[in-house]
Amino acid sequence: MKNTEDLLTAVLAGELGPRPAGLVATSVFWIHHGTRLAGGDTTYLNQYVLVRLGGSFGGCAFEAGEVDPSLCRDASGAPLDSLLREAPGPLKIAALDAYLSEARPHREAGAEPVVLPAGTPEVRARARDAAIAGLLDTGPGARVGLIGVVNPLVAAIRERGGTPLLCDFNLRTTQWGDRVTDDMHEVLDTAEAVIATGMTLSNGTFDTVLARCRERDVPLVVYAQTGSAVARAFLGAGVTALSAEPFPFSQFSAEPTTLYRYRAAGGA
Repeated sequence: MKNTEDLLTAVLAGELGPRPAGLVATSVFWIHHGTRLAGGDTTYLNQYVLVRLGGSFGGCAFEAGEVDPSLCRDASGAPLDSLLREAPGPLKIAALDAYLSEARPHREAGAEPVVLPAGTPEVRARARDAAIAGLLDTGPGARVGLIGVVNPLVAAIRERGGTPLLCDFNLRTTQWGDRVTDDMHEVLDTAEAVIATGMTLSNGTFDTVLARCRERDVPLVVYAQTGSAVARAFLGAGVTALSAEPFPFSQFSAEPTTLYRYRAAGGA
């Protein structure tokens, strides 16, 4: 599939599982979450809309004010195909993620499970971001584009010898003073490898990132809470590796939780 529209078309046609018209979104809910890690000066504020379908959840982060929590009332119990066709963008991605997760759960998809240890948010964030950076196969000094900046992942890239090129729509500097651009083309045009967050699915930039990495033959690693099963659909078709973290996400627990690492054949 070339892009997310192709994927959505295939799902609606029943090409990847049962037709969504016969399925119901059991529960739709909304979470607003804030975190400031010890030693940092950045408060991360995240909003998520989540869809439960059978035994699976789909999730999508979104920008403040983009989705109203009241949509949960109307969307809960709705036919899944109506959400895939008519819902606001973040809810559509969450519904698509739920569908693909239910059709093929990460725990059954041949991924490498990585158990994040019990502990503080800082301990768990460092373990998660080390697991993501471990999907890179780059030499010392390689320019690694990071689309969606979190400070522990910047540190993890540096610990592996990479030089991070940073892009984020909401952050201007890291806790160490590194410049962060809001123009992803500055990063995509020069990086030797790219790591992108699943949030690119929510804000509509994923297809651009995917296409540019294909054009330049640059490895693309996706770290996804948002749309982890959606990003998986492009593994080997532009996405070379994936760290998939289905709901409940690591920041919502102090107990051990599992993320799933995928590599395309010959990738990242």
